Amino acid sequence: MPHWFNNACYPGTGQSRSEVTNPATGEVTAHLALADQADVDAVVAAAAAAFPAWRDTSLANRTRILFAFRELLNARSAELAAIITAEHGKVLSDALGEVSRGQEVVEFACGMPHLLKGAFSENASTQVDVHSVRQPLGVVGIISPFNFPAMVPMWFFPIAIAAGNTVVVKPSEKVPTAALWIAELWKEAGLPAGVFNVLNGDKVAVDGLLTHPDVASVSFVGSTPIARYVYETGTAHGKRVQALGGAKNHMLVLPDADLDLAADQAVNAGYGSAGERCMAISAVVAVGDIGDELVAKIKQRTIGLRTGDGTRGCDMGPLVTAAARHRVAGYIDAGEAAGAELVVDGRAVQADADGAGFFVGPTLFDHVTTEMSIYTDEIFGPVLSVLRVDSYADGVRLINANPYGNGTAIFTNDGGAARRFGNEVEVGMIGINVPVPVPMAYYSFGGWKSSLFGDSHAHGAEGVHFFTRAKVITSRWLDPSHGGLNLGFPQNT
Repeated sequence: MPHWFNNACYPGTGQSRSEVTNPATGEVTAHLALADQADVDAVVAAAAAAFPAWRDTSLANRTRILFAFRELLNARSAELAAIITAEHGKVLSDALGEVSRGQEVVEFACGMPHLLKGAFSENASTQVDVHSVRQPLGVVGIISPFNFPAMVPMWFFPIAIAAGNTVVVKPSEKVPTAALWIAELWKEAGLPAGVFNVLNGDKVAVDGLLTHPDVASVSFVGSTPIARYVYETGTAHGKRVQALGGAKNHMLVLPDADLDLAADQAVNAGYGSAGERCMAISAVVAVGDIGDELVAKIKQRTIGLRTGDGTRGCDMGPLVTAAARHRVAGYIDAGEAAGAELVVDGRAVQADADGAGFFVGPTLFDHVTTEMSIYTDEIFGPVLSVLRVDSYADGVRLINANPYGNGTAIFTNDGGAARRFGNEVEVGMIGINVPVPVPMAYYSFGGWKSSLFGDSHAHGAEGVHFFTRAKVITSRWLDPSHGGLNLGFPQNT
């Protein structure tokens, strides 16, 4: 499986290969070429060479290509979803949802002519005008995680491309096909060669983008330790960096909440995509004396879930690799050993799949405490922990004491409590009776504390600002000039 630049596949010069597997069966489906430094240099050089012409392409023409890409993606989204299911393992409905959420950013970026409008002040001084513009950065790198092989890169590259940048995507080596499929789609939409490129690889490729002198910025989504490394390394080499890290997302359930709704949403948010979401709810915080009833309702729903191959209409698919399965099973062992009550055990799940897939079933713990590893660590698997507190204030203190600040939710019918929660909780994205509060594309995505390194969130206005830089121009013109006659209707080209 190759790299992609100049609108064509590129086998690369690197000698290292990695295996791509179908996590539902354990079958090796492809071997991926991993970049060496020469490959990094070749792909970045293609992007750098394409930048001047793309930067100077009119907004009208850039937008036409974005609209063409949008239409192609709408027509062929099922193809991309099938690729995601085959390599990541998530069920087809979840994969289609991922594509749809990524497409929202494409649609947002189609409005780039409006988003890039600057300001103008006439006669700021006598016969002196001042105006501002936002211009692209150059070559931008995107380092994408395995859990959303389409949506996460689409948080970044539609805005970057619409703003006039050229892009190098480094997908996770576990799920590379989606990025290559998207590259083909951009070519079909008419994007010039070198504007969208794919560099496959491991740490060599990551470090290559973080240190290459021709890369202006890097966007990253992944675990907190790697996000910190990406931020520190990239900024040390003069890059603009946005690095979105890990999470431990809480769902605070107040005594007045609809417990059936809360149980439904805890299951949806805890086990969707096998828990491999940075916005997954992994900690349910029950306030007061509702714990037993809430746990019983969550258990009832959990034991009814069907785990298996994502193409067979199951509720939940496998984990992405055998190593991920082993890691999650180890956390279940640790939670049981630490004294948490194991209400539903997913280690011996009977999965509906052919072959030796990487399955752990939905797992539910009760009476979890804050010193247990199943609470302190981001497990990134289908493990839901229930903690109990006496009051709303205790719940907010527990959430605010956590080092992560990505997403959180409150379930209540008390508007005053919900409003207070939104004001007091130290988390970047908040849901009120919404368990996975991922904002629409015209708002920005990102957390607080150890969930974000850098000062720019993804997409929305912050995404536009991240992929552009401001320039203010002060001008005085003493003599007017005139053009020739042309009575035709003016056209945008």
